[in-house]
Amino acid sequence: MTDEQRILIEAKTAILKALAHPTRLYIIEELAKGEKCVCKFVEAIKADFSTVSKHLAILKNAGLVEDDKRGQLVYYRLRMQCLPDFINCIGKEVADNAATRSTIISRQHKQICQPVMSLRKRSQSSQRSSHSTPRLRKASTRPSTA
Repeated sequence: MTDEQRILIEAKTAILKALAHPTRLYIIEELAKGEKCVCKFVEAIKADFSTVSKHLAILKNAGLVEDDKRGQLVYYRLRMQCLPDFINCIGKEVADNAATRSTIISRQHKQICQPVMSLRKRSQSSQRSSHSTPRLRKASTRPSTA
């Protein structure tokens, strides 16, 4: 890897890290619809102003959004216009693969549980057929009150 490649990959990594939080991803998706005031995010996210501001600062420092101060209000808009398509692509893949993942998990569960169920059935049938084997009772761990 060349130095130029490393620098570019590190810059891409910083962007992906900035996106790697549900609140920030939500903010990006909302800004894809148009600019919004910080106060709208505070209401929607149900978080305090400082928390929302920190999320917006991370997105701004990564170059994903830009702000515009209008009096006492600060409005944010999406700076990186390719993000909505990127996020929508990921969302589509997640939705398309949800059914596939569910099927795989179900099959894995059956594969794991099938041998266990077979062993239980064999164990239960062997216990029923061996009437001569006495069953041991667990000794009581309660202290005697006598």
